[in-house]
Amino acid sequence: MTRPIIVFDLDGTLVDTAPDLLDSLNHSLAASELAAVDEAGFKRFVGHGGRVMIERAHAAQQRSLDVAEHDRLLKLFLDHYTDNIPGKSRPYPGVVEAIARFENAGYLLAICTNKYEANSLALIDALGLTRHFAAIAGQDTFAFRKPDPRHLTETIARAGGDPHRALMVGDSQTDIDTAKAAGIPVVAVDFGYTDRHVREFEPSAVISHFDALTLDLAQRLIAAAAGR
Repeated sequence: MTRPIIVFDLDGTLVDTAPDLLDSLNHSLAASELAAVDEAGFKRFVGHGGRVMIERAHAAQQRSLDVAEHDRLLKLFLDHYTDNIPGKSRPYPGVVEAIARFENAGYLLAICTNKYEANSLALIDALGLTRHFAAIAGQDTFAFRKPDPRHLTETIARAGGDPHRALMVGDSQTDIDTAKAAGIPVVAVDFGYTDRHVREFEPSAVISHFDALTLDLAQRLIAAAAGR
């Protein structure tokens, strides 16, 4: 029988990357002479990658953005971010222990993120976590990305997992909508990057610390989904 699999979002779920993403966003905004975004405002812009963050930040300041300028600012953002990996980014409390808990129980682990694949791989490697994940899929790994459910199901396939024995863990409406569309249960962390409480998006469960991501919870959610 195929091993069960836990698929994690990255930014705001496994790793607190907000300080570095915010620095890189503000680096790009300065090139457009826009006001810097603060930490609270940042949560409104994150979740779909750097291009969307830049677009939303411009819209919030009533600034138009043509394609050429958008591309220029995205390059500034990505270059700044890439040059500073891992920067201040660190796994959330309990992440390392949760990884060990599920590995020891025979689970596969994977990452499905709207961060670019190269930056995702570089970050996970810099944090010494690469060996734990059977697949790491970014926004440009496939021809589609979250909230398209194929991003999740193809990540599972790449990891050698079974979508009928899978659980998603994320921090945003995008993650929750993706998992639901794929027919996969989803646990939402409530400490990530969203300006609305994740409970509003009706995930299968909500946790406030990775200590609460137990084997029992994962087993119950996967079994319930399989029995639908």
